[in-house]
Amino acid sequence: MKYLKHLVITGILLCTVLTSYSSSRSYCDSLIQRGIDSMMSKKFVSAITLLTEAQHQSADNHWPRQLFLATNNIGLTYYFMLDYGEALRNYLDAYKIAMEEKDATLEMTVLNNIAILYSKEKNYDQAREYFLKAYTIAKEKNDKIRIGNYALNLGIVHTEIRQLEKAREYLRESASYLQNEPRRLISARYAYAQNQFQEDNITEADRLSLELLKIARDSGYRDERISLLTLISSIKLKQNNSTQALQYANEALSLSPNLEERIELFQTLSAIHLKDHAYAQAMASKDSVVYYRDSINTVKNGQQFETGKLKFELLNSQHTLSLNNAQLTNQRRLLYIALAFIAIIVTFFIWLMRIKAAENKQKAILAERSHQIMALEIENEKSQKLLLEEQLKEKETAALLEQERLKNEIEIRNRKLSAKALYLSGRNELIDDIITAMSKIPDLNKDGVVVKHISQLKSYLRTDSEWDDFSTHFQEVNQGFLNALRDNHPNLTSNDVRFLSYIYMNLNTKEIASLLNITPEGCRKRKERITKKMQLAENTSLFEYLSGL
Repeated sequence: MKYLKHLVITGILLCTVLTSYSSSRSYCDSLIQRGIDSMMSKKFVSAITLLTEAQHQSADNHWPRQLFLATNNIGLTYYFMLDYGEALRNYLDAYKIAMEEKDATLEMTVLNNIAILYSKEKNYDQAREYFLKAYTIAKEKNDKIRIGNYALNLGIVHTEIRQLEKAREYLRESASYLQNEPRRLISARYAYAQNQFQEDNITEADRLSLELLKIARDSGYRDERISLLTLISSIKLKQNNSTQALQYANEALSLSPNLEERIELFQTLSAIHLKDHAYAQAMASKDSVVYYRDSINTVKNGQQFETGKLKFELLNSQHTLSLNNAQLTNQRRLLYIALAFIAIIVTFFIWLMRIKAAENKQKAILAERSHQIMALEIENEKSQKLLLEEQLKEKETAALLEQERLKNEIEIRNRKLSAKALYLSGRNELIDDIITAMSKIPDLNKDGVVVKHISQLKSYLRTDSEWDDFSTHFQEVNQGFLNALRDNHPNLTSNDVRFLSYIYMNLNTKEIASLLNITPEGCRKRKERITKKMQLAENTSLFEYLSGL
């Protein structure tokens, strides 16, 4: 979806009015131009009315070029109204006119519009086929501007289907032809930056995007700024620079992007918050994605309702026009046909009107059924999309709950390990106090049995089996911490790892000294030695550093 804005711009640029300056056709040309102006101002009812009148005049007078322009721009109006079925029908009618006239300019114009429609529907194979046809015709006519535009469209489509090398060939060609078209050149270079991003050439994509963003800002190109800011945000996220990624995404949102661009931006914001473990903000961004998708569906439903009203008004207008034409025909016949043929003419007229009424009734029935089928298909597609979104949301929620459960389980096990470590610390401290007290009693020191018991108590302080058991459980719970510690500091010994494990569990110097059977001063010196060994800054908190691994 992020590329389609550039494709639509291309389609509009190629739908300029190819007017004929014959005085007999000037009014028809005026109708077409007014219809295009109304379309660009989003006055769709007025646009369809004016273009339909021009279409009838062109058909009645056999003006193929005006008929093509009116039909093609009716299709473009329906495209803006999101009625893609009606848009395609008019495009195909315009294509038939171009083929009958064997006019290459008309042909490649409508082929480009049809390709844009298929791109909007994500039917990239069909889009590529029609873009390629338009591109080939432009090559044959050596129309440099259209070659550049169609090559750009082909590059975008090939990027969408991940044929990245082929896409770059077209984008480089497009840039060479659009050197004198600064805004279109920015679009071509933006598409190339997006291609580099898809190729994981992040450095080049970042450099080119920032360069283009400066140009777009200086030139006041709002739409291009939004696209570039969105791409740069994704690039910064890929570079693990969450702060800048968030900054560029928020700047893009401040420019009031359309609904489709907002969906892409909030998806990027969700990924940023998820990477920063800000799960509440990530879920809020996901909710915004769902909200704006619902808004798009609401807009589409509203446009389809307006389209229905417009079609009814057109049918009524056409019916009135048909009646007026019939009256004019009857008047002309009365001027040239003698009174003797009045009865025959009246009979023929009545018979013709009956056939026309039956034909119109049949067409109305077929149109109503076609509309009902289309509405059911759209509703079914909407239901499928909502179901998939709900399933995806449930899976994401389950994954977050599972992560929270594992985190709580690790914390509980670490608390148990901390309690056990504190128990060992207290026990060693108590044994050490008993040994110290017994050693200070002179009479007891003369007794060999007491000396033997003191020696046995000291041996308990030297036992490592409890550490081995503690270490085994610690590794099971904190394997990620131990792996990160060994990867970042492979020069640490097993005793160093043991010492750091106690600090990671937030034990104080006295408790660690008791567990290791050393003095608190010796414990502080060991801590300083290991800090230097790990090449950490002097003011670094060892506990905070270990907690961040």
